[in-house]
Amino acid sequence: MLRRGAMPASFTQASETLSGAVAACDASAMSSPAPLSAAKYSARINFVCELAERLHAYGTTSQRLEGAITSVAEKLGLECEPWANPTGVILSFSDPERPPGESDVTRVIRLAPGENDLYRLRETDRIAEEVLAGRMNLADAHSAMDALDVPPGPRARLMQVLGYGMCAMAVAGLLRLPWIEIMVAGVNGLLIGALVQAADLQPRLREGIDVVAAFLATAITVLVASLIAPVNQNTVIIASLIVLLPGMALTNAISELSSQHLISGAARFAGAVTTVLKLGIGTVMALYLADLGGLEPDVRAWRPQPAWVEWGAVALAACAFAILFRGHRRDYPVVMLAAASGYLISRHVGLALGSPAGIFLAALVITVAGNAYARWMQQPGAVIRVPGIIMLVPGSASLRGLLTLVQQQDVGAGNIALLAALNILLALVAGLLIGNLLLPSRRNL
Repeated sequence: MLRRGAMPASFTQASETLSGAVAACDASAMSSPAPLSAAKYSARINFVCELAERLHAYGTTSQRLEGAITSVAEKLGLECEPWANPTGVILSFSDPERPPGESDVTRVIRLAPGENDLYRLRETDRIAEEVLAGRMNLADAHSAMDALDVPPGPRARLMQVLGYGMCAMAVAGLLRLPWIEIMVAGVNGLLIGALVQAADLQPRLREGIDVVAAFLATAITVLVASLIAPVNQNTVIIASLIVLLPGMALTNAISELSSQHLISGAARFAGAVTTVLKLGIGTVMALYLADLGGLEPDVRAWRPQPAWVEWGAVALAACAFAILFRGHRRDYPVVMLAAASGYLISRHVGLALGSPAGIFLAALVITVAGNAYARWMQQPGAVIRVPGIIMLVPGSASLRGLLTLVQQQDVGAGNIALLAALNILLALVAGLLIGNLLLPSRRNL
């Protein structure tokens, strides 16, 4: 017989079990991210704006950036009309659940031209995917993206300087230059890398860094040719400046123009041409001062290296670009394989069918591989696409054409060299376009 106020043991246990289940559900609800539909309208807009800023800063081209932003905004329940260019982004938002005009918001974001940063691009893409999958709320996403803004430490800066030197030596090795010229290019590359890192800390140097770097590399090359040994003067200068040459920018510009992003493509093309002109100005200034100083550099055309040097240079170049594009260490094998594959395909096919055919096929294969990587590995295709085409771009040919035009004062010779750069560019863009047709990417990055 039960006493008044007493409860059966089974009922008490059931109540405790039910209370525990409710508490567990409450804890689970508190720990799980809120659904995107419950997020504030302004919070969703802020997330899309920050995502656009970061994709732009990490080197995403305009058409891919606009495609990615449109896709993310749609999944966040926003109507967004993005407009991207090399120096900024304009984003117009509206809420599809409210009458037209009541929720319109426009953000104008002024940005510096982006630089390829494969690690941060990959992490930003991962964060966006986590948000869209409901595994991360917007506040945590902002915190995760803010964590990417840690400034590079001394070790990272030193690696970038070494990357410049390695890249210059690798290009000189690919051209089979004599050992002394490979070493001169390497020293020039290290000095240019140190100058670039100094410009990051001193913004006043940024505007003139191309002129200063070209002047420095040319002056050292002329001194070596005048006082130590004869060199392939223009080739050593180009190998030294290879990282600063805007070959990728020229390729992206034509790609944007072909996809009807006319303003962005034209602006990017103008910026690339300006960079070539600044490098040419620095080079010509050094040559002119050397002539005034009575220096007479001994110039020769000599490529004595055996084939194994070229193979070693391919490996060194692949490693250098993995460093310069700031890939994560676990991505180094993929980045290096892509860079080496692009060069080797263009090299061997070019020997058999001609240089334009080699560049076209290499660009096509790299584009298909990048899209397949993005589709099946759920990672940005830029991890393969960017390093894969970097050794195909016509940056060195464009500077060589300008130097030929200025040094020889021969419009015909300069036009021939510039036409060669144009042929490379057209073959490269054709390969990119056909590759995207053969295997379209399900991801914009």
